[in-house]
Amino acid sequence: MKYVIYILLGILQGFTEPLPISSSGHLFLFKNIFNTDMLNDLNFEIFVNFGSFLAILFIFLPDIIKLVKSFFTYIFKKEKRNLVKNEFKYCMLILVGSIPVGIAGALFKDNIENALNIKLLGVAFIITAISLFLVKNVNGTKEDKDITYKDAIIIGLLQMVALCPGISRSGIVLVGCLLCKLKKDAALKYTFMLYFPVSVASMGLGVLDFLENPASSSLLPCYVVGMIFAGLVTYFSYKWLSSLVKKGKLWKFSIYCLCLAIFIFIYFR
Repeated sequence: MKYVIYILLGILQGFTEPLPISSSGHLFLFKNIFNTDMLNDLNFEIFVNFGSFLAILFIFLPDIIKLVKSFFTYIFKKEKRNLVKNEFKYCMLILVGSIPVGIAGALFKDNIENALNIKLLGVAFIITAISLFLVKNVNGTKEDKDITYKDAIIIGLLQMVALCPGISRSGIVLVGCLLCKLKKDAALKYTFMLYFPVSVASMGLGVLDFLENPASSSLLPCYVVGMIFAGLVTYFSYKWLSSLVKKGKLWKFSIYCLCLAIFIFIYFR
């Protein structure tokens, strides 16, 4: 039974991580509905987040390898800079877009999470719903090479808002990309390129927590199974999201977030 519960929690993490419906918001909601220590298990959260990270890394691995190679080629091989200048600029756009959330996370993340309550979570889901609906008919024209530093700053500032559980990081960044007139596939790519710096930083802090409070050996197999399911479900969940975004159906998630907010206000009245 313990394995089944950890598998279900891994599936929950994997399903909600890429989708614009806030995985952290769902975790907070489930903690308030089900009073179980498993949902407060920081070590398990680290494992399933790592599973999701590996799945998204696998999807974007060719792009990441190309960007890393181009970045170092631009720095160390001056004669080839012209060939990789667009890729180098894209790397810098990822850095610029990640700075606001990095600063805000370091300064305010604990305060935000401590101040959160279930009613504020409902409000956060409504904000996500409205944001997703606003870009229902937005069709941009910008390719990867057309993204500006101004775009990156705007999108980065919006990503900062997603520190609050219930406001989806992928959702709010996708909205920012579309409002900056990026094409749907370019918006999807930039959204998840910004995922990696945030995720790596979070996992780094998670590893430190894990080293301070290592998991008991009896729970490690459960964690690994949960991580595997989180990774598998994340992969297919991203593929579904990609299909919906390209078809212009991102707004459908706004209905789900709104229904979730209504449920919260009724259930916890």
